[in-house]
Amino acid sequence: MTIGKSPDRENAPSSAQPSDAAVQAADAPSIGRVLSAARIEAGLTVDQVSTATRVRVPIVHAIEEDDFGRCGGDFYARGHIRSIARAVGVDGEELVARYDDAHGGSPASKRPTQLIDSGPIKVPGRGRPNWAAAMVAAIVAVVALIGFNLVNGKTGHTGTGSASARLPSGSGTGSLAPAPSPTVQPPAPAPSAAAIAAVPADKVTVKLVAEGTSWVSAVDGTGKSLFQNNISDGQDQTFTDGKQIKLVLGNGGAVHAYVNGKDLGLLGKDGQVVHVTYTPGDPQAG
Repeated sequence: MTIGKSPDRENAPSSAQPSDAAVQAADAPSIGRVLSAARIEAGLTVDQVSTATRVRVPIVHAIEEDDFGRCGGDFYARGHIRSIARAVGVDGEELVARYDDAHGGSPASKRPTQLIDSGPIKVPGRGRPNWAAAMVAAIVAVVALIGFNLVNGKTGHTGTGSASARLPSGSGTGSLAPAPSPTVQPPAPAPSAAAIAAVPADKVTVKLVAEGTSWVSAVDGTGKSLFQNNISDGQDQTFTDGKQIKLVLGNGGAVHAYVNGKDLGLLGKDGQVVHVTYTPGDPQAG
């Protein structure tokens, strides 16, 4: 009597063979290497990425070396990965998904439980001021004060008999002066970006007006750096050269451009890294 091999054991796949997905994941470059290569390809330094994203320089270095321990936890690590990826022009969501696969998955399924179980249940009305009631009381007080001033001013102008009768008599200190009526100052006009004056036809003139915060690098036709810094909401910078002006913007959606006297509007979308070059004549981005 011979014992044959079990069909189930013979046809069962070997557990030692890795899956195709695992082989592809092992061959793919790490998150840090992807961000580092994209930064170098975009022509940005670590200091420039740190300025554009507000992620400290040591943390940017650590992330590019796949050391996420300095981020302060998974939540901050995901945020830093998204910010750096947006600054260097790669898909941050794909990198975050890879981070979640390597560190225990996304916390989305845990978030409702954490919200329910975190901390004791607070009893309404204890240890917390009623800001709504305080605000209503303040509004009522202001309305009452305005009404009092209006009524008092109106009475001073029309008179009640005794006050108006004493005013023409010139009795001096015995007269009641009418209360001044409140005046409402018109709101100050909102500042607008000044248009560029007539510019020479043989030169290129670029004026940048910030409508947010963005890192800006400007280089003239000889390769000389004209400006490298952040500009914030309301600030502006103007650059002129006889050949060309080359710009790199860390946040194109926050920079309004006027080139050779022509309004080009915003140079990109929020968070978009923009590389443009302008020359004399009709402004066409290179």
